Amino acid sequence: MTNTRESKTEIDEKIEKIKLALENLQSHEQNCRLCPQECGVNRGKGEKGFCKSGNKASLSHTLLHFGEEPVLSGCNDWAKDKSKDTFQCAGSGTIFFSGCNLKCLFCQNYQLSWLNQGRSVSEEELAEKMIQLQEKGALNINLVSPTHLILPILKALRLAYGLGLKLPVVYNSNGYEKAEVLKELEGIIDIYLPDLKYFSPEVSAKFSNAPRYFEQASSAVKEMHRQQPELILSEKEIASRGLIIRHLVLPGQTDDSLALLSWIAQNLSSSVCLSLMSQYRPCFKAPPEIQRSLTPEEYLQVRAKAEELGFEMMFIQPEPFAHSEHLVPDFNLE
Repeated sequence: MTNTRESKTEIDEKIEKIKLALENLQSHEQNCRLCPQECGVNRGKGEKGFCKSGNKASLSHTLLHFGEEPVLSGCNDWAKDKSKDTFQCAGSGTIFFSGCNLKCLFCQNYQLSWLNQGRSVSEEELAEKMIQLQEKGALNINLVSPTHLILPILKALRLAYGLGLKLPVVYNSNGYEKAEVLKELEGIIDIYLPDLKYFSPEVSAKFSNAPRYFEQASSAVKEMHRQQPELILSEKEIASRGLIIRHLVLPGQTDDSLALLSWIAQNLSSSVCLSLMSQYRPCFKAPPEIQRSLTPEEYLQVRAKAEELGFEMMFIQPEPFAHSEHLVPDFNLE
């Protein structure tokens, strides 16, 4: 059994690690190279690069999220009310940031990633949001799209720990990261939740204008795996540490998905926790090749490959067309 609540000694160690990480990463803000885009802008002077972000966090929503993987949201058999056949989930304490360092044409969160909907917040306010989520019973602090805002996030985390934050921290990213930056987060991030979107440079160039996506993301995921190689669960099957790799299957791109799964099994391990997603819907600027939903046959082909490769822990979604539209968020709604 693992207790997700950390001791004072562990929290003091995290605060010290955050201090060192900030010292080592601070120079990146003057000539921004925090992510593979390496824009070189001075964010401290208000200059904005590819992500369109300054040196403060831009926040869209903070909420208890019940749709994440069961080990993060708590929506598992332990939360089931057997008499009513409903779930009483605790929820993942999710913080949606605005802006993104990767502009996928089909992004379902385009209101945040492309349109930058949100507001600038101070480190103090962001820290308070984290504490409020903890007080609401959140199982973790889930940072969605943190890559381009890692400096203000670290500053807020340092304050939050001083205010009594004890929850595991989830780094929920698109995978387009620099391994050298991730190394600075060792001992700070408890759970890595990266996407691993593409294997082929041609596919990543076409859909995300990022031909070097796999080159960068594969190195990043290896670093995440080095730091958190094993998914640690409590007796109620709630994650306290580890790595969960997400992959969204795209229509017409099953060969790319199959190659990606083979790479994970060969270069990391089939014991890595895999989240295989079928929820694709054409959104925003989705090009003609993927201007349709995924078919059940496409998803089942990729799922069968994952099973053939022997992945020991795998989260799966319903077959396509079994979804309701709630899987595509509208951040203009309450």
